[in-house]
Formats: sequence, structure tokens, C-alpha cells
Amino acid sequence: MRNPLPVWRLLLLGCLALFSTASFSEPVDFELPGLDGKTHKLSDYRGKWVLVNYWATWCPPCREELPELEVFHSNHKDKDAVVLGVAFERIDKKRLSRFVKEQFLSYPILLGKPAADSELGKIPGLPTSFLISPSGEVAARQVGPLTADDLESFIANNAE
Repeated sequence: MRNPLPVWRLLLLGCLALFSTASFSEPVDFELPGLDGKTHKLSDYRGKWVLVNYWATWCPPCREELPELEVFHSNHKDKDAVVLGVAFERIDKKRLSRFVKEQFLSYPILLGKPAADSELGKIPGLPTSFLISPSGEVAARQVGPLTADDLESFIANNAE
């Protein structure tokens, strides 16, 4: 039996590419509190690709992609890209902090407010990720999980 994973990845990359248009041509910015007690501003990361990932602890696809996002962040944080995770749920900070430690997440976790719209656009489901270009524009939006390979391929094909 053939492994459907490669076809699934191609479809996922195709979906990601569909959303990567000039329709998101304005630089975007937001400011959110972090689990670390600091305020994080998107524009502080200009010059790098930024994956803003809206997720929740109760979301199985979100939990599945966390290790992939951690690998991507670890491989790129000192070079050309970072991940910002936005916890898109009402959850006690201590409980969220414990979850983040159990998952060994090193990228910043920001505290979002669950709503149909986010700071960057509509959130039709979780996980939803927005890839922000080094110039601060939304380059792509993906509803559903991503892999480190998906992100690296997209960035390689869309380098400015």
C-alpha cells in the first residue's frame, strides 16, 4: 500500500501557496502579553520570517504540530525565522506554563483572546498560522497543522 503522507504534504504546501498572495500587502503589527511576563510586539522581529501560530492545549492537531514548530524555531531562531505561539484559549497561566514546559517549547508563548478574528485575520479553526515576511507583511495563512519541512520549503521558495 502506498504511503499517503507525501501526497498530503504536497496538498498542504499547495494550500499554503494559495494563501500567499499580495492581498496581504500591508505591514502588520500587534502587541500581546507573553507567558514570560513580557510584552511581545510583532514589529520587534522585522528582518526575520515570523510564524504566528494560533493554537490551544485542548486541540489534538495543535498538539501534534508543536514538536515540528519547536524544531523549526530551534533551527532558525538565531538566523532567519522565529515562531510565536499564541495560546488562543481561556486557560490559567500556571496550567499553560506547565503544559509548555511538558512539551519542551522554547519559543515565546503569547496570551491571545479567543475570537473569530485575531490580530492578523480570521481564525476559522485551530491551528491557524500566519507567516509574516521579513518586511512585516502576511505572506501566507494556513489552517491546519504544519511541519518544519513545509515551512522551510515555503520560505526557500519565497525569499525576498
